[in-house]
Amino acid sequence: MLNLGSSKSKNMHLISNLPSWSLAKKISFRFSFAFFALFIFLNNNGAFLYVQHLFHFPTLWLHQIIPWFSVNVLRYNYDFSIFTNGSGDTSYNYVLLLFIFLLAVFGSLIWSILDRKRKNYSKLYYWLIVLIRFYLAFTLMHYGSIKVVQLQFPQPNLSRLLTPLGEMSPMGLAWTFLGFSKGYNMFMGFIEVLSVLLLFKRTMVIGAFLSLAASVNVMAMNYFFDVPVKILSTALVVMCLFILAPYIVTILRFFLTYQPQQLLPLQIPVFKKRWQLVAFRSFKYLFIVWTVGLMVTNAFSQQYTYGTLAPKPPLYGIYNVEKYILNGKDILPQHADQNRWKQVVVDWKEYISIKTMDDNKAYFNSTVDIKKKQIEINSKNTESTQYKFHYVFKNDSTLIFKGLKDQDSLSVTLKKYNPKNIILPNRGFHWINEFPYNR
Repeated sequence: MLNLGSSKSKNMHLISNLPSWSLAKKISFRFSFAFFALFIFLNNNGAFLYVQHLFHFPTLWLHQIIPWFSVNVLRYNYDFSIFTNGSGDTSYNYVLLLFIFLLAVFGSLIWSILDRKRKNYSKLYYWLIVLIRFYLAFTLMHYGSIKVVQLQFPQPNLSRLLTPLGEMSPMGLAWTFLGFSKGYNMFMGFIEVLSVLLLFKRTMVIGAFLSLAASVNVMAMNYFFDVPVKILSTALVVMCLFILAPYIVTILRFFLTYQPQQLLPLQIPVFKKRWQLVAFRSFKYLFIVWTVGLMVTNAFSQQYTYGTLAPKPPLYGIYNVEKYILNGKDILPQHADQNRWKQVVVDWKEYISIKTMDDNKAYFNSTVDIKKKQIEINSKNTESTQYKFHYVFKNDSTLIFKGLKDQDSLSVTLKKYNPKNIILPNRGFHWINEFPYNR
């Protein structure tokens, strides 16, 4: 049988009585400690709340040194105005990763020279494992919580439902596929939320296995659907393996030999006074409750801003253009026309997309005044076309815009399309299928 050692005497065994580590083990630990600590704090990714404020100035410094390092050391040029954004795989991120690696190599070398008489790093190993466990758990729980409420992969919006499959990027296809099913979102989310088991010593190993399964799936999705979070997802997998490394041989021996095995518990620091142990545990649980509480609260509150519970804009819908009258002249639909509207989609408050007859789609900012029945459509580019309309609903399905396109008069009659005619969001679930419905 496989079990965790539970003896208090073993758990409180003095660190000083532990055997000496080999030179290779000490050097590899020094590198691992430096690398993981630097990566975690310089790629916090929201795991530890408010840490980004503490590292504000170091980050600004890195925004200066990484471009210099790239040009003068690596001889690699890129757009130096681009830092970490919606993509975590920018040139800046890759150069930063190399920079962290080299710092860890250099730091471990200096550490090895200055601390060469140290017998072992068992106590520091414990704190490194704590740091990695909490970073992994909070990162996966954050992503899991926003999956449960379907924020990371929202249901395909109207614009997405009208996008031909061949025009989707691999990432867009993945987001559409994953966002279609609320149940699958919840399933993925709950698996990632179970990384909470990493936060407790007794459930650390099973939590690491569950986190590894979740992280490998995310990493595969990021690699094979070209999602720009490859660095972070790979790091999460490596961290899971680092936690599990001391237990792998024992677990494999259990499954391959059918012989009883025992996992040795993680050695905790020895506290000389009871109040120190009480303070340590109190801080730990308060920190967990505070972080998880804020994480869950933010996830559920954001449903009302970005999720399915967010209010729909007043003109929400898909509209096909029936008439387009410019300066009194009815412009007939012609396939190659780059100016005449073909379709208008209103998905989000303050945004509108317009497709012209040549199937070119453009996104605009929009401002709607419900009381005055007015809408302004423009973009941040001051040279682009500006629209100012009064609007009126002729009936439930007809919307009319009348006003100006720059200095020209324009009247547009739009027919509302019923989204229930779109198969994907309306197919539903069927226990019985006499034939496969594959379209």
